[in-house]
Amino acid sequence: MPSAATRTALTVLGTVGAVGAGAAIWGIGIERYLFTVRFHDVPVLPAGSAPIRVLHLSDAHMAPWQRRKQKWIAALAELQPDLVVNTGDNMGHADGLRGLRSAFDPLRGIPGVFVHGSNDHAAPSPRNPMKYFTGPSKVKHTAEPLDTQALDDYFTDELGWLDLNNQVGTMDAAGRRIAAFGVSDAHREWDKLDVLPGLLTELRSQESADLTLGVTHAPYRRVLDDFVDLGADALFAGHTHGGQVRIPGFGALVANCDIPLRQARGLSVWANGGRTVPLNVSAGLGHSIYAPVRFACRPEASLLTLLPQA
Repeated sequence: MPSAATRTALTVLGTVGAVGAGAAIWGIGIERYLFTVRFHDVPVLPAGSAPIRVLHLSDAHMAPWQRRKQKWIAALAELQPDLVVNTGDNMGHADGLRGLRSAFDPLRGIPGVFVHGSNDHAAPSPRNPMKYFTGPSKVKHTAEPLDTQALDDYFTDELGWLDLNNQVGTMDAAGRRIAAFGVSDAHREWDKLDVLPGLLTELRSQESADLTLGVTHAPYRRVLDDFVDLGADALFAGHTHGGQVRIPGFGALVANCDIPLRQARGLSVWANGGRTVPLNVSAGLGHSIYAPVRFACRPEASLLTLLPQA
């Protein structure tokens, strides 16, 4: 008959195993389908301005068979946003654009902007999911290339969204003139921050705007600092998946970039050079098809209502 110590050890191991199995079942089989909308009020507009409703989408990592996710995203049009900000990693499969059309077509005609994540250029590849927790992911030089041009044509020509990959531009939303600038995926060092000052100077010499947005996929400190210095009134980012697996009461274990872990998800502020600017980092709508889990970190979209400052 086992000793008392042995029985205790077996009980502890059994309990730990049961908890681990339950967490895996929850994260893989349930939570990754619990899509949610996070609502934020952000006072950044001049006094007396009418509100602007901004729908922030990120990290769909879309595969064509993910119809539950497609249907949920499509229903977001019912929120009646004035502007859509898409912070990249839309594709999760070589045929992901088919699923994105089902998801995003209801947003057609709503002004929007977008930037790329690396998975808008290359398909995900099999990897050990535990490596996600060992530090920022490395470049995969053998990844399957995606039809990025077809994705961009869909966003620009069919949805009417503005391409902000190392670019600037303006649009009208909710009766206001909005300027925006952005960079391509800083995690892959595709950001060209040096080109933005000249482009913004030229843009501002031609027209004025009521609001300026800075948009990036990966919220690296160098990008956020420059965006604040360049005069952004609000910042938008994705990439982190909110940590994807969070510890209740603690938060994210990783951010896959150098942003502080406490800012890996949600609305916070970013300060640089004496300016403080609202920053929304989306935990994203999806995950790699090779890491199908979320724990204490539901897939999300954000609806930010931009309000007048007091």
